[in-house]
Amino acid sequence: MESLAFLAPATLYMLSMTLTPGPNNVMLTASGANYGYWRTLPHIFGIMIGCLVLFVGIALGLGLIFERYPIVQTLLKVLGSLYLLYLAWKIATAPPPDFNSQQDARPMTFMAAALFQFANPKAWVMGIALMAGFLPEDGPVLLNAVLLAGFAELVALPCISLWAGFGTAIGRLLRTERSWKIFNRMMGVLTASCVVFILR
Repeated sequence: MESLAFLAPATLYMLSMTLTPGPNNVMLTASGANYGYWRTLPHIFGIMIGCLVLFVGIALGLGLIFERYPIVQTLLKVLGSLYLLYLAWKIATAPPPDFNSQQDARPMTFMAAALFQFANPKAWVMGIALMAGFLPEDGPVLLNAVLLAGFAELVALPCISLWAGFGTAIGRLLRTERSWKIFNRMMGVLTASCVVFILR
């Protein structure tokens, strides 16, 4: 039982981190509103797998690369910021789903969502604190890291799903083309504003 004592505080930590706003949750809200919950599932699972791989990598020493080669972190920040601005533009200019049935816009793919976590500052902070604070000292590091990261993502799943569901509910309330444009532009601006946290 002592070996599982970390589960309660780790659960509270993940709840606090994944229920609060951040790049992932803003984009999930926009995706839920524009595409519905079911079409947003690849985005959700991409976030989960991307974070799982990132967290395990942090436990195995991925953070040391940034300490030894700061240019790698800088490059990742710049690329992540540019990609986030591109996503913000796509969200802001997305056509209203009920008014343009021929739209080419698509929700974020599983792979894109997974890769984005490596440029997401909130994911890094969350992973570093999770592994530093809750990784068991006894037993194989890799196995412990995989189990802890997997448990963390199980806690995260309903939390980030709430944001996609929230967006889906909002989408049902938007009845006019003008309201859709306003909503998408607001989500685009919120997404773009996350760049500030990446580059600071």
